[in-house]
Order: sequence, then structure tokens, then C-alpha cells
Amino acid sequence: MFAHRTSWDLTPNALAQRKETLKGQGVPILDLTESNPTQVGIPYPEGLLSSLADSGSLTYEPKPLGLLSAREAVATIYARKGISVDPSQVVLTASTSEAYGFLFRLLANPGDSILVPRPSYPLFEYLAGLHDLEPVPYRLRYTTRWGIEMESVSCALTKRARILVVVHPNNPTGSCVTEEELAQLVSICQKQNLALIADEVFAEYLYETPPRRLQSLAGNPGVLTFALGGISKFLGLPQMKLAWIMVTGPDPLVRSALDRLELIADTYLSVNAPVQRVFPSWLGWAPRIQEKIRERLTENRRFLIETLSRNPKAQILAADGGWSAVLRIPSVQDEEAWVLDRLEQDHLLVHPGYFFDFEEPGFFVVSLLVPPESFKEGITRLLRHAV
Repeated sequence: MFAHRTSWDLTPNALAQRKETLKGQGVPILDLTESNPTQVGIPYPEGLLSSLADSGSLTYEPKPLGLLSAREAVATIYARKGISVDPSQVVLTASTSEAYGFLFRLLANPGDSILVPRPSYPLFEYLAGLHDLEPVPYRLRYTTRWGIEMESVSCALTKRARILVVVHPNNPTGSCVTEEELAQLVSICQKQNLALIADEVFAEYLYETPPRRLQSLAGNPGVLTFALGGISKFLGLPQMKLAWIMVTGPDPLVRSALDRLELIADTYLSVNAPVQRVFPSWLGWAPRIQEKIRERLTENRRFLIETLSRNPKAQILAADGGWSAVLRIPSVQDEEAWVLDRLEQDHLLVHPGYFFDFEEPGFFVVSLLVPPESFKEGITRLLRHAV
């Protein structure tokens, strides 16, 4: 009765099952995986919600690519990064997941493949599968920092490859694409006739000031590029459902892509009017919200670095940005057993590395958004078992 693309194993994993059991027993769990900014005590400006009370939202204006005022606001974001783009190059969507869906429909046919980074957030397998595409991983390798293993990109290429996806900065490794890497990726895309998708949802949260990494991959004239962003991370408002696609590259391809995307977007008309209308004014709130989020990330990351510098049994891996930290405890060979023990014995929840397709054991991912006191307590509990 059901489509093959939905033939997933829907059985909750052992960690999720045990977490729910403990919660059902009333056991308080210290959750170091919490990445929802609305659940971790981030203060939001008081006037944020009142601006939604705009009577103009009662008028239905079906604009497939989004309201011009909101698209102009997105163009302003890139202008501040030194990237000059026209608002006509912006396509609004309800989420970055929907943006991926639009682009997969635009660029690939059933059975085609997309190149995706590994390790990374476990989303691409589902998004690709829902559009009858094959996700083919290329490797991020860690030495003193994470970098793209170009040989693995070449090995991932097939005759049916259509799209190369980069996440900048990547989740959870926090690694950004360097200028040298981008030049190599553009060359590959040109030779293989691939489009480049750059997921930049965490781009406002780079650790260095000023950042030495590229702020955006948009604006590259050499290859058709789709830069993705959204207010889920930009404003810490995942519930408000507004994201965007910035289309840049060779002009004829950009024009053709936008014409086709307009019809795709017109088929769904998924972006709600109230958030589109207030988004330009919300840009004024962005520095304040982002500052509060950065303060949280900075405090927790500093604590990790200082604490682990005194613990030779564990390390924090270098990163360029993002909301997560990757820890390595080399002595741990069975991640699932170890995180289950932490949940059972310490009532502490962390993500095992295999959730994100780390190739070796002993990697763990924690969210840097957790309230500092809880974060410090959780890390203290975790390190008791780094032996």
C-alpha cells in the first residue's frame, strides 16, 4: 500500500527508548543534546511578537518567490557580507528542508545522485530518499582541523551525479569551506556539470572575529550556486518558518533556475504572510539575538576548552563555528553502550558519533546552547568516565 521510499525502520533506537522510559519514571535527565534555542533560556526582544499584529497580513498576496520586501531583506544580509545580489535572485521557502526539496526537484531526476558530506547531520538520507535520489557521501577528515578530502569527492562522482552539497559551517563538525577548497569544488562542478548547494544556516555563528573563513559561498560566478539560510538559526526562531535560497552563478543559468523555481514555488505557496511582512523589521533585532546566542556558545565552548586542557583522556576538536562541539574520548570503543551507561548511571544524554556517521568510535556531540550551569554539570559528569 505504501511507497517504497517510506519503507523506513520506524523502531526507536535504544537511546531514545531508554530516554522515554526514564522520563516516564520521572527521572530528571540532563540533556546535552538540546539545540532548540527557544528551550534554553535565550532572551528574545519583547517587541518581537507584537510586530506580527499587522492588518496587512489579512490580505492574501500569492507571490511564488516571496514578498519583495522580505526578499530585499535577505539581499541586505548578503550585502553586509560584501556580496552584491539582486532581490530577484532570492526565493523564499518555509524551511531549508523545503528548499532542498525544491532544488532536488529542479536539478535531478529519479535515480540521480547527490554528493553530501560525512560526517554531517543525518538529514540528507531522508531528504534524498523522499525525492528518489541517491545520497553519495564524501569524506571530511580531521587532522588539526576538519577539511574536505578531495579524493573522496572525486570517488563519489558517478555519471548520474547532479548536485554537490556543502554545509558551511558543517553540523556537527563546525568546519567551514576554505577558499582553496572552494576553488577545487568549483572546478569539479564545472567539469562534471554539477550544481553547488551551500547550506549556510549557521553562517552567523563563526568563532573568530573577524572570521578568516568565507562568510558565504554565494556570489561565485563560476558555477550555479544555491546558498541556503533561514531564521531558524539567523534569528533563533525555528517556529516561525522562513528560509531562503540565494541563486548566483552564470547569468543564463541563474535566470533559467529562477524561472523554474518560480513554478515549483507557485505549486506549493507554502510561506506564510505574517512572517514575510515583519521579516524586514526583524532584521533590526538580529544583532541582539545573535549576540545572546554567541555569548552562550562562547561561554560553553571556553569552558570545554579549559576543562579538557586538563584532561588528557578527552579532547575537543577544532571548529570554525556552529552550535555543537565534537568531543573525542579514544578509550571508548562502543559508543552506544557508553552513552546508554551515561543515561542510566548519570542521567546524562549526549549524542554518539555514529548518529552523524563518524567513521571511527569514540566521538560524541554536545550542544553548546545548553544553559551554562547545566552544561558545566553535564560535562563534569561525562568526564568522570573518560578513562
